[in-house]
Amino acid sequence: MDTKLAKKSFIEAYKKTFGNVSQSCKVVGISRTIHYQWLKEDENYKNELDNIEPSEMFLDYAESKLVENIGKGDTTAIIFTLKTKGKSRGYVERQEIHQETTYKSLDINIIDTGVPLASSEKDIVE
Repeated sequence: MDTKLAKKSFIEAYKKTFGNVSQSCKVVGISRTIHYQWLKEDENYKNELDNIEPSEMFLDYAESKLVENIGKGDTTAIIFTLKTKGKSRGYVERQEIHQETTYKSLDINIIDTGVPLASSEKDIVE
């Protein structure tokens, strides 16, 4: 496989494995060393990988599976979704109480007694 095709294949594998470098290397048949060499030497390759957000893709994938399971009538998936997304409609196991506190201001008046402040520990002792 030529290098250009291998890089393209790696990028696709990287997306499908949600950013797992080892898995992507196995899929393409290259070593991790080659991948990191490409990162150093090929700015376009590096930029393409930098623009991929594997954690967001993984969350999208997980959410799609959750929706699939809801569509199949999976009770656990339905309950989970209602507990997390349906709180405003009362689907909660515990009650959450939010308290707002208003603080009153405290006024401090300093009275000048004419006695000078201590400038050192020695002045306090004497």
